[in-house]
Amino acid sequence: MSNLARRTLTGIVLVVLVVASIVIDQRLFSLLFLGFTIIGLWEFYSLVERARVFPNKVAGMLAGAVLFSTNALIAMNLLESKWLLLNFVFVFMIFLFELYRNNPNPFTNIAFTFFGLLYVAVPFSLLNYFPNPALESGVYHSGLLLGFFFLVWINETGAYVIGTALGRHRLFERISPKKTWEGVIGGGGLAFVSALVIGWYFGQLSLPEWLVITSMVVVFGSYGDLFESMFKRSINAKDSGTILPGHGGVLDRFDGVFMAAPFVFVYLLLNS
Repeated sequence: MSNLARRTLTGIVLVVLVVASIVIDQRLFSLLFLGFTIIGLWEFYSLVERARVFPNKVAGMLAGAVLFSTNALIAMNLLESKWLLLNFVFVFMIFLFELYRNNPNPFTNIAFTFFGLLYVAVPFSLLNYFPNPALESGVYHSGLLLGFFFLVWINETGAYVIGTALGRHRLFERISPKKTWEGVIGGGGLAFVSALVIGWYFGQLSLPEWLVITSMVVVFGSYGDLFESMFKRSINAKDSGTILPGHGGVLDRFDGVFMAAPFVFVYLLLNS
């Protein structure tokens, strides 16, 4: 099977899983992305080890799982927001765990353990609030989460296809030699056209509001791609993992989500 065929098949399966989990039940979505959070943290910490930095994988993944789970349960109104304080316990346990590890540069290890949480666990945790940013009882607007993912996928797919076919002018050659202005403009254009349909079909937000979210997805999603490229180039890695054939790992597939999600979350929260 060619790489394009593997990439296409994996992409279809991933889209079906994410869409189905959002539509069927928010708990199913949270379970799926709890798994992605743990896998993403494992990939991040494993990549960092190539640079001879040794983050605490177990402590980081445990803290990330608790961070995601508490936010998911609060977003579903199954826990009170005071339970977020539990995360302080697990975060500070990272300092204690490092005391008993015989690795060089302990504070560098701690810093990268925390950075994995900030880069992977925090954005994934915020996705739980998209369907109900105001935490209203009994509210679940699946369209807000679906619309966000559709915009991310359309932007990324359009950028890849159009950039491969027509790309000539490099966007940021020092960081990502294959990423072009043609791809960014093409993917962004498709995303804005799609926003017209999404704004009409998912009525929770007005069309101007969807266009604002689309702008955030296009701009910060592209920066997310560049940031992950910079990270991988700094440690001479091609992909973050192999769990998604044709796409690499969770970090490769969700790089745009990591950077765009916090900005979209803040906008939804302030607009709710």
